[in-house]
Amino acid sequence: MPPTVDRPRLTFHGAAGTVTGSRHLLEVPGCRLLVDCGLFQGLKELRLRNWQDPGFEPGFLDHVVLTHAHIDHTGWVPRLMQYGYRGPLHCAPATAELAELMLMDAAHLQEEDAAFANKQGYSKHQPAEPLYTSIDALAALKLLRPHDYGQWRDLGAGVRLRFGNSGHILGAAFAEVRFPGAAARGATVNDGETTVVFGGDLGRYGVPLHTDPETLPACDALVLESTYGDRDHTREPVLDQIRAAFAETVRRRGIVLIPSFAVARAQLIGLILRDLMRGGDLPEVPLHIDSPMAIDATLIYSRHLYDGNLDPDVTEDGRSQLFPRKVHLHRTVHESKQLNHLPGPRVIIASSGMMTGGRILHHLVRRLPEHHTLVLLTGYQAVGTRGRSLQEGAATLRMHGQNVPVNATVMTVEGLSSHADRGEILRWVATAPRPPRRIFVVHGEPESSAHLAERLREATGAEVTVPGMGEGFDL
Repeated sequence: MPPTVDRPRLTFHGAAGTVTGSRHLLEVPGCRLLVDCGLFQGLKELRLRNWQDPGFEPGFLDHVVLTHAHIDHTGWVPRLMQYGYRGPLHCAPATAELAELMLMDAAHLQEEDAAFANKQGYSKHQPAEPLYTSIDALAALKLLRPHDYGQWRDLGAGVRLRFGNSGHILGAAFAEVRFPGAAARGATVNDGETTVVFGGDLGRYGVPLHTDPETLPACDALVLESTYGDRDHTREPVLDQIRAAFAETVRRRGIVLIPSFAVARAQLIGLILRDLMRGGDLPEVPLHIDSPMAIDATLIYSRHLYDGNLDPDVTEDGRSQLFPRKVHLHRTVHESKQLNHLPGPRVIIASSGMMTGGRILHHLVRRLPEHHTLVLLTGYQAVGTRGRSLQEGAATLRMHGQNVPVNATVMTVEGLSSHADRGEILRWVATAPRPPRRIFVVHGEPESSAHLAERLREATGAEVTVPGMGEGFDL
């Protein structure tokens, strides 16, 4: 017997008190909707949640909505199916394309890591098993139901869904959900329908590659990310941040190693390096993209250059324009291993961005002990990840069962995040015709969420809540 509710209720089963694992359950009479279904990442106590029951009954869900393809918003979908979910996965068209890369890669990495752990014997579990397999991921992909920005989709029981471009990455969306009935705290903003907007991850204003976020529609409740809710991004040009260290690494014939998210970040970094090298601001050295997923993601980006998803001024013919002239693409393991024997100077971009897995680990094992290596961190590093450890000055890094000494120079390049900062979040909220009545602040570390919540109270007068894990609220 499926669970029923007599009034709308919103419960937070992820990204509450932490940045990752986004899972927001909206229940209204006749319809149960999960917005995002992400993996927890970072600290071990968070990662263990991926193996635990989700706190709700997946088999009784009617719909799942995916705001974008990043793994902390989509990566638990194959696991959800193991619990019995068989309904549609709603998303924007570009998200459907990128999700295929992300989910298949996530499954492959988990299978690969489990096999490696079994071979080396360093897992505490015998045998080590993946959270899900490539077969599970393929089954999940069959459930994807893409629809365009701005188009309403009827989900049944009077519930409607519409996407707007959030500007975060290609295909990223905020989800506007409307359903019958007056809001519990007064009249609704849309003719008797209650409106809840799930912001997903919010992009930035005036940055290369991606468009500005679309205007926030009038809503009764808003679920809002707070990754950078307590700070503003630097406006210092990337060139000024890296020029001296980059030049010194080239002079010493070293390697510039850039851990990067394969989707959005790798393309943005390639575009910036292209412009700086073409303009003579940085020495023109070989650039190696060591990530099959980044290569495939770039091809998807090139297909969406002129459909309103991206800034059409970025490039004219896809990948060849996104990257510098001396670019080398590495798909196979053999091609990746060849990089271990190539001398510098050169730049290597490899995933994953927080160094939680992927080919970047092999490059770190090889290059971190060398004094003439430069590691550029270009994105948010969650608590408990290797990226955060490097950022905080770790003397060694644990990888593949060994402690690797850190002799390389480590720098954080500020301002490249695809997440809006505090000022940009407040700017977006202010674009609504009127402030939301309720705002739920999620997807942030506790200090960041609390700071943003206070700023939102001052700016909007709304009732602002920072929900805890598993906490539910009547709407």
